[in-house]
Amino acid sequence: MAKINIGLVGFGKIARDQHLPALAANPDYHLMAITESAHPPPGGVSVFKSLDDMIAGSPDIEAVSLCTPPQGRYALARQAIGHRLHVLLEKPPGESIAEVEALIDTARSRGVALFGTWHSREAPAVDAARRWLANATIRDVAITWQEDVRRWHPKQEWIWQQGGFGVFDPGINALSIATRLLPRAIFLTSAQLCYPENRDMPIAATLNLSDSAGTPIHAHFDWRQTGTQTWDIIVNTDSGRVHLSEGGAALSIDGRSVELAPAGEYRNLYRRFVDLVKDSSVDVDLAPLRLVVDAFAMGERRIVEPFHD
Repeated sequence: MAKINIGLVGFGKIARDQHLPALAANPDYHLMAITESAHPPPGGVSVFKSLDDMIAGSPDIEAVSLCTPPQGRYALARQAIGHRLHVLLEKPPGESIAEVEALIDTARSRGVALFGTWHSREAPAVDAARRWLANATIRDVAITWQEDVRRWHPKQEWIWQQGGFGVFDPGINALSIATRLLPRAIFLTSAQLCYPENRDMPIAATLNLSDSAGTPIHAHFDWRQTGTQTWDIIVNTDSGRVHLSEGGAALSIDGRSVELAPAGEYRNLYRRFVDLVKDSSVDVDLAPLRLVVDAFAMGERRIVEPFHD
């Protein structure tokens, strides 16, 4: 298979820190273009003001990665699919379930690949823990995702605007792991969302979830933590305690560390995208997004002190 000519739409922090190195490390891709950015592009890569200009100016492009905020991503994806480009979506795949379902239908009708990525599922502890849990009876699950928004999203106003998800921007990473890790589908039973009085999106959230076996699953997300950052999932079972830490980069069972392969989240995603492009296939799992949408619909809203970046 010849190299896939690909463009990056959005060249912010996530594109520069994750997508760019993953593409550079994969010989199956040729990065042809990016949309305009304040940051310099790699050598030999064309820069365009918009996806429109990229499509017009680079007729050999076959695929695009949409690394933009979720607001407006549907229109970009639909435009790309309309030009028969294969599309990789950063997480979350869109603002709503309905618009992503529409993209799935459109991609299938146009015969192009559509990949809704969940990079945290590619963390090395996730599948190792999943295999171990397959033979255990799960008693309860505790998810703690607490980080400093000023460190990870400095001066990024889009995350506080409608469709920006607020604390669910990182929290959906935890939910993507949980929905991959646990053997049964999980659903929300109640939630509390904390909104700064000067913001439209929550800064913290507590979710109570369960599954068909009645397993209690508790998740707490908070963007106000300074110092050490916390990304933990603890699963208590009849056979022992499984602890995924560092966002899934580390794993211990009953306090004993498990040796894992090196991390390579985005490299794994781009390897998977090669296969999807080859077959013009669709791979979009809406389970994590569905839980977030349910939290917004069902959650109790609490107003907390203002947040100033």
